[in-house]
Amino acid sequence: MNLPDPSTLLRKLEAGGRTSLYYSLPAAQAAGFDWLERAPFSLRLVFENLLRQVGEGLSDSADLAAIVRARTQGSTEEIGFRFARVLMPDSSGVPLLGDLAAMRDAIVRLGGDPSRLAPAVPIDLVVDHSVMVDRSGSSEALHTNLALELSRNTERYSFLKWAAQAFPGLRLIPPGQGILHQINLEHLCEVVTCVQGRAGVLACPDSVIGMDSHTPTINALGVLGWGVGGLEGGAAALGEPVSMLVPEVVGCRLTGRLRAGVTATDLVLTLTQLLRAAGVVGKFVEFCGAGLDQLAVPDRATLANMAPEYGATVGFFPVDAETLRFLERTGRSPASVALADAYCRAQQLFRDTDSPEPQFDQLVELDLGSVEPSTSGPSRPQDRQPLSATRQAFLKAFPESQKPAGAGLRNGDVVIAAITSCTNTSNPASMLAAGLLARNACARGLSSRAWVKTSLSPGSRVVADYLEASGLQDPLDALGFHLTGFGCMTCAGNSGPLAPELEQAIQSQGLAVAAVLSGNRNFEGRIHPSIRANFLGSPALVVAYAIAGTVLIDLQTEPLGQDSEGRDVYLADLWPDQDELAALTRSAPTTELFERRRASLLDGPAGWSVLPVADGARFAWREGSTFIRRPPFFDQMGREPQALQDIRGARMLALFGDMLTTDHISPIGDIGAE
Repeated sequence: MNLPDPSTLLRKLEAGGRTSLYYSLPAAQAAGFDWLERAPFSLRLVFENLLRQVGEGLSDSADLAAIVRARTQGSTEEIGFRFARVLMPDSSGVPLLGDLAAMRDAIVRLGGDPSRLAPAVPIDLVVDHSVMVDRSGSSEALHTNLALELSRNTERYSFLKWAAQAFPGLRLIPPGQGILHQINLEHLCEVVTCVQGRAGVLACPDSVIGMDSHTPTINALGVLGWGVGGLEGGAAALGEPVSMLVPEVVGCRLTGRLRAGVTATDLVLTLTQLLRAAGVVGKFVEFCGAGLDQLAVPDRATLANMAPEYGATVGFFPVDAETLRFLERTGRSPASVALADAYCRAQQLFRDTDSPEPQFDQLVELDLGSVEPSTSGPSRPQDRQPLSATRQAFLKAFPESQKPAGAGLRNGDVVIAAITSCTNTSNPASMLAAGLLARNACARGLSSRAWVKTSLSPGSRVVADYLEASGLQDPLDALGFHLTGFGCMTCAGNSGPLAPELEQAIQSQGLAVAAVLSGNRNFEGRIHPSIRANFLGSPALVVAYAIAGTVLIDLQTEPLGQDSEGRDVYLADLWPDQDELAALTRSAPTTELFERRRASLLDGPAGWSVLPVADGARFAWREGSTFIRRPPFFDQMGREPQALQDIRGARMLALFGDMLTTDHISPIGDIGAE
């Protein structure tokens, strides 16, 4: 195959007072890659990445030829994608940095300079996976949980602070600032970035590989990003390309608009069920259609975030006018916004309302008007049902729960109600709806049931700012939804302990009790080892179930409780007025809030600054530590690398059925002694 010389495809770009070179996709199209004109936007980004690698001397043209063949013959060949950035949480970042520290020790043992081993691309490590809901339902919960987190993780966090000074290009974001995916969306992502190229400053699309499965959240901004394991993340950090098949791209055409009372959570649960059934595992999903114009970036992020749940590598939204509005709203610099605008238009990466629909390998359609209030559960995110059928879903999974219940805690009771996760807690419309429902419930004299552990764990500190400014944190507090921390918390399994009397009742009676959370996963035992049923729902529904206290209720037709005068109160009586919700969503959060939080992003809590930290290029391992041990992988490494040999006669360790995940094998949360 005769491919044009990529160096001839260099063009100059001027935007926002910045002049850069870029590898031109329109020029590539004119040079013979005519399929680019109708290619999915996400695949255009993959092609640009490969084109740039060839032009910058990082690879040969074999990958370009492979992607061309894939368009006519199907995806059978691997290509190497190079990411602009690496993103990692503390849970997977600590092991990777431990490997790098051990590599430096091996280099010294072999007579080399340890500083030669350093990341080749920028790394952002966000401490967000360690905080637990030890305390909730109290104004002291936020402070107490953060203090416990710091005390439990002193050694790990000191190691991270050493790594931040030892490895150039590693930016450490301390605990208490939010969830890495929301921080990436609100503060870190540039959409279009600039790097030093062979011929000068080079403009190119931002891209991020994350060592967490929900990295596709950033697809909401038209940025390619997905999650991988530690080995791939480490290789990418050291500048190696990530191998992948040329992706098949499934188009998801959205039409219409959501009805009043239907949330982005209802939409993403519906899409998860739809796309699972369509078979998108290992593929790119790219959203298209007129319905995109009805979805703000936070709504798109809610959909992109759950790509792992519907099985796709990415859930991609092309850059459009809404993308630029979000960049401006969150306080990005005018030059950065102008560059993203000019570059994406010049590269045919900008979606206009009259843009022709790309040619996809497969097309799935959804009318937004068909979406209804929903929950998913009791154990898989794709097991969606209408809100009215939640009770039946529980009874089908736990038929023994239909027997008469005695006094005290009963089957089907909600013992955890958590507004949590990067999926929903940073969607202003969803969070403000929860606050308005809480306000309306308090006005009717309702309260959360005594046996429900309530918590509010936003993915962004800006959430707390606008809930406070709007006066909606007060009614949430009144129902027990006090701030408990800014991190993954209950969604990742760090739900903390239940009250001892509840634990005793569950264990002694073998009860099937429930958690309701605004998260993205609900596998057996993930939320809490004693809770067998877990239902996903919008933040507003989490508040409603805390008031009802059980999933054995049809919230569409049965009362949640009674007001102070003994009158039945229904969900419809409490649901926010759509005009009031829309007005609040438009006015909060403000650009000033984002700018203020960005300015303090690298500032840790009071206990962070006093944590001990060592200097130097090598880490001082502590003998007998139960937190940080030097990996032994490089102890036998010789000066001359041994030739790689084929592995023959290897045997399978275990064979499992469908839907077994790393969550089942090694959960982040508590693992019971039994």
